[in-house]
Amino acid sequence: MKKGFLVIFLLFFLLPLNVHATSNEDIESKLMDKFNFSEIDGMLQEIFPNEKLTFREVLIDLLNGDIKFSLELFKNIVIDQFTYELRNSRSGMIYVLLLVIIAAVFTNFSSVFKSTQVAEISFSMLYMLLITVCLGNFRILVDGVSYNIERLLEFMRLLGPVYFMAVAVSTGSASSIAFYQIILIVIYLIEFIILNCILPMIQIYLMVKIISELSPEIHLDKFAELIETIVLWVLKALLAGIVGINVIQGLLSPAIDSVKRSILIKGGAALPFIGNMVGGTSEVILGTAVLIKNGIGVVGMLICAMISIAPLAQMTITSLLYQLIAALIQPISDKRMVECVGSMGTGARMLMRVVFTTSALFLLTIAVVASTTGG
Repeated sequence: MKKGFLVIFLLFFLLPLNVHATSNEDIESKLMDKFNFSEIDGMLQEIFPNEKLTFREVLIDLLNGDIKFSLELFKNIVIDQFTYELRNSRSGMIYVLLLVIIAAVFTNFSSVFKSTQVAEISFSMLYMLLITVCLGNFRILVDGVSYNIERLLEFMRLLGPVYFMAVAVSTGSASSIAFYQIILIVIYLIEFIILNCILPMIQIYLMVKIISELSPEIHLDKFAELIETIVLWVLKALLAGIVGINVIQGLLSPAIDSVKRSILIKGGAALPFIGNMVGGTSEVILGTAVLIKNGIGVVGMLICAMISIAPLAQMTITSLLYQLIAALIQPISDKRMVECVGSMGTGARMLMRVVFTTSALFLLTIAVVASTTGG
């Protein structure tokens, strides 16, 4: 009997809904009012100032089966980011290309003289100038990636309490607490490992790779390869570890909550006179709560993807353009110049891997939570 009264308390006091409500829309609206999206909306206005974007509107559209607005918004942001990054990267690429062409012409002209010192000195001066330009451009790339990762972390800090409150209502407190702890662990690992360790290591990799080309004999290429290997292994281990923790947790906590929820619903249904009404109403409420929970998760994944588009677009375009420049100048320029420009493309590709892994950690976590707490 105590379990039955607990069901009544949860349904009619903690979630004060009318027992006689027959409209799923009414139940959905009243449940939606329990969640506060104001802080998330404030952050969305900062991230996407040109879009009239609110979390609740996108969520309602998805729950009603209208995904046209979400797809249109996603497409507009993708196009805007790619075109913006293309325009923004064009000037820096032109400077690098002109500098490499001038270096090739000047070096070939200097080689006419009998003294090789003139050609070597001219190459060293131009190469040092190229190093300065490349490291400056790469520093801007790293700062942009770090800024976007911090924005993604801040969004997940705001989304976490709302999303896992929905998990607690629809599934149970055990699943909510367990997965929320995983999200906090992911945020901590990203801050400690990726922002404070991986990004500085990528900068060190590029500096070692470029500076090692200054000498005709390469002495530090193996050290650069070691750094690259460590970065890639850490990213893979981080992704595999978080996915494994999510899967293991998804096998335990939802099962515990499912047993508790089943006992409560059956206990409420066993009440005399009102048992059938309580049991039917509780099933409708819990089913609607599961729908809202999954909707919040999908919208969260969509916004995570939109936040990650900017750095992914920037790194993709930058890597392709540097690789293109390296391919164009290879027939006319010094091998060391070509390797320097190619290293910039490799560094941008490593940054792209960092952004992809960071966003994948959150997207996979939300996906695992949605699939394992489906009710």
